[in-house]
Amino acid sequence: MTLEAHSFDAVTATGIVLVDFSAPWCGPCQMQSPILEDLVNRVGATVVIGKVDVDDAPDLAVRYDILSIPTLILMKDGQVVQRFVGVQLASVLAKAVQAVVSHDPLTPNV
Repeated sequence: MTLEAHSFDAVTATGIVLVDFSAPWCGPCQMQSPILEDLVNRVGATVVIGKVDVDDAPDLAVRYDILSIPTLILMKDGQVVQRFVGVQLASVLAKAVQAVVSHDPLTPNV
């Protein structure tokens, strides 16, 4: 799902959302895309996975202090729970999502 600046807050306001801040010209971002597809197979409907193109939504990139891409931000009910910089394995992301789903405390990496 592509997240636009005008819909970002509504989509991230409730539930668990993993936001991939990236750009089409970014090689590592392109490597992350199939990993996120694998993550969908692992976690199913427990999380919404959205993509923000930092070139199309620079205000969101500034708002979330995106200094390097890909950056993935795991959110619950509109609040940042965990932040990942660089290409991440599906297993790492699935573990973080599961921790949020099961209400295990995570050490925020914000």
